[in-house]
Parts: sequence; C-alpha cells; structure tokens
Amino acid sequence: MSCATGWDSWDVVADRAPHDDAAEGPGGGPAASGAGGGGVRGGGVRAIGVAIPIPDPHGALLQAKRASFGDPLAHAIPTHITLLPPTELPEHEFGAVVEHLRDVARTERPFQIKLRGSGTFRPVSPVVFVALAEGIGGCERLQAKVLSGPLARPLPFPYHPHVTIAHHLPEEVMDRAFKELAGYSAEFDVWGFSLYEHGVDEVWRPRYDFVFGEGGQRRV
Repeated sequence: MSCATGWDSWDVVADRAPHDDAAEGPGGGPAASGAGGGGVRGGGVRAIGVAIPIPDPHGALLQAKRASFGDPLAHAIPTHITLLPPTELPEHEFGAVVEHLRDVARTERPFQIKLRGSGTFRPVSPVVFVALAEGIGGCERLQAKVLSGPLARPLPFPYHPHVTIAHHLPEEVMDRAFKELAGYSAEFDVWGFSLYEHGVDEVWRPRYDFVFGEGGQRRV
C-alpha cells in the first residue's frame, strides 16, 4: 500500500553510515545502515522506497540548489530518481522484498544517465525537476522490474523518471527554480539502486544498496 510521507512525495533522507562489508541483513544481503529513526513502526509496518541515488558532486550540488530555494527539508533530502514511491510494507514481507530486489539487480547492468535542463509537473503537481536526456529507457525497464512480484502495485500517474529540485513551494520560487536549472547538465553511470526506509523521526535513510550484476551486495 502507498503512504503519504512527503517523498514527492519522497523527500527526506539522511546520509549513509560507513559501509561494513561484514554486516549481513535479511536473506544474506547487507545489513541496515544509518543511525536513528529506522526500523519497524507501530503495527509491524515498515515504510520503504526504492530509488537511484544521484552521485556526488551532482547530488550535493542539486541538494544545495534545493536548499537555496528555501525548502525546509532540503538538507535531509537525497538527490534521487524514484523507482518505488513510498510504500507501507508489513514487517513479515520485508525479507521477501529484499530478496526480490537482489534478484532484480542480478539481471541488470550499469547504464548511463544524462541530466539536462528543467521541467515541471505543474499544474497537475507542484514539482519542478531536472529532466533526463538519456537513460529514460533504463529507468523505465528497472522500475518495471522493481514493481513486480511482491512490490507489484498500480501507480496514480504514469512513470516519469526525474530529479526533483523544488516541491510545494510558492509559485514565484518554483518559477525561479525552473529558470535557474534550465541550463543544468550532468552525466553519470548508474551502478545500481538503493532501498530507503522512513523512520519514526520522519527521516528517510538508505538501508540496502543493490549493485547491478551482483544482486544486493553492498557498494564499497
């Protein structure tokens, strides 16, 4: 089931803790990382999301730009491309989901993403984003695999991979964000994707990295 948690509604994540290759989580995958706020909510339910993290320096730059627009949550937001929006998951299904994501990662290989220019979902949704000029097909293929098996579910809108840089801000600020990022460009290789968990402190944290071709092994 879906959940309303503000991640564009996926918008709040803290940095990873240092990797520990010896740690193992459910199904032999990497253990949960990050401090504070994670874990099972009341009623044995976890709130999770899956996304492609945007690597630095690009991710840090776009996060700083988002902060410059006055977003109060900007410094707790990862720069990302959503694959699975916020979803509430019963605790007993978590292990199966981790194994499913490991299987998805095993079938994929790295691909390139090129970011170029800005776009907006207004007036349908109050979002300004950086657009993808290359890598859309790779994201669509990956998203379709992620949203299968135990994560199969309908989405309220057609999938449109993007990088949010302004969300639910005054119209004049959204206009400014759109103009300032109109000339932006960056490119990077996608190594895999990450599973994030929403903590009781309202912060999203990465819990697992799933490396293409390796199936859920933690990225070093």
